[in-house]
Amino acid sequence: MSKRSYKAITELLAYREAVEFKDLQAALGNASRATTFRYLKQVPYKRSYNHNGRYYTRRDPARYDRFGLFSVGDIHFSRDRTVGETIRRLVHESAAGWTSRELQDVLHVRVQVFLLDAVRKNTVMRERLGGLYVYVDSDDAVREQQLQQRREQFSAKALVAVEANVDDEVIIAVLLTLLHHPEAKAADVVRYLRGHSPPISMAQVDAVFARYDLESVGKKGGGSIS
Repeated sequence: MSKRSYKAITELLAYREAVEFKDLQAALGNASRATTFRYLKQVPYKRSYNHNGRYYTRRDPARYDRFGLFSVGDIHFSRDRTVGETIRRLVHESAAGWTSRELQDVLHVRVQVFLLDAVRKNTVMRERLGGLYVYVDSDDAVREQQLQQRREQFSAKALVAVEANVDDEVIIAVLLTLLHHPEAKAADVVRYLRGHSPPISMAQVDAVFARYDLESVGKKGGGSIS
């Protein structure tokens, strides 16, 4: 058998975007776990933050998007080590904080447990604005800037709702429709509500979607309207 080298792992990760540990072992001639880990330490790599960290990829900063994330199909990687660390970074870097649904849409995994842990450890703060929890930085100055930006966003959405003549009856009708049809888009909701008295317009439905941040409802990995 030829002499083992970490280069076998390097070549494998250069050829395939995501591999499992068994693939690394095979590249080293069916090496043991201990031997494979020893050679793996010599290679710049990242483990997936979903699928229980089962997948490995080469570490290459150029591959990450503006959120510091990289995906191969439904396998997701972060420039940080864990989901919790990624959330803390994203919250710190954000201009207006994040809602749990926004984070879930970006990370494609459930984030509630990680957010709760961050809040308990005071590495992330939680504020209730416009009927939603917004997760913001623990630093007082950064947090206030984020909350101000978020308030301005909510004010703009509220103005849209007022201009569209959205009252409680319209809101309830839209939300009930989404409960029965969670994957519906705004145009679908308008179609489902045909015959409603009084009629509900596309502008009104758009306003409700904007006000309650419903664009992500029904997306893969997205949140719910509960």
